[in-house]
Amino acid sequence: MKVNSRLTPLTMLCTFLLSHAAIAQPLELSVMFGQIYGPDLVTNDNSDINIDSGNNMAVGIAWQENVNAQGQILLNRVSHDFIGENQANNELDITYAHFNGIALYRQQNYVTTLSLGLGGAYFDAEQGSEELYPSASVALGTRYEFSLQMALVTELRAYATLIDEDDALFCQQNMCSANFSDSLWIESSIAVGIAIKF
Repeated sequence: MKVNSRLTPLTMLCTFLLSHAAIAQPLELSVMFGQIYGPDLVTNDNSDINIDSGNNMAVGIAWQENVNAQGQILLNRVSHDFIGENQANNELDITYAHFNGIALYRQQNYVTTLSLGLGGAYFDAEQGSEELYPSASVALGTRYEFSLQMALVTELRAYATLIDEDDALFCQQNMCSANFSDSLWIESSIAVGIAIKF
């Protein structure tokens, strides 16, 4: 059985991080819901195509590095709708997968968080193809800790994804419903949720 050589190092890294985190400290599961706002797409003649702000769901698994820092694996999925150049309804699904470092600034039960993340963004166009791109994120958030095991979390996050604007992601049989306007895809999200330690 042939294993994809690019996936093997990533799998080994994920396994090491999760096993280290599980042995060293309890894990924290966070689930958040919110909105993600993205840039416009363009037609072949560079007219704007508006995409909607999509509902998103994020799931994170974090471990405590020390009193003021966490490591985290965060998955965030959003679905954007738009009307393409062919006047047909289209959908763009994006899944972000990031390794994050989180700094915690504590004031009793209230915590301000600053997060930096690196990873990938998986783009899946309903009338087109699929691509994986490198991605980074930065976030500012808050936590209100009800107890040692549970907290209400809020977050403002910006994603920057390096794309190839010449990719035919929105094309089928030489017909394109949309194109990227730039080589940097920037989205912003606002989310609220619950974090539980176990």
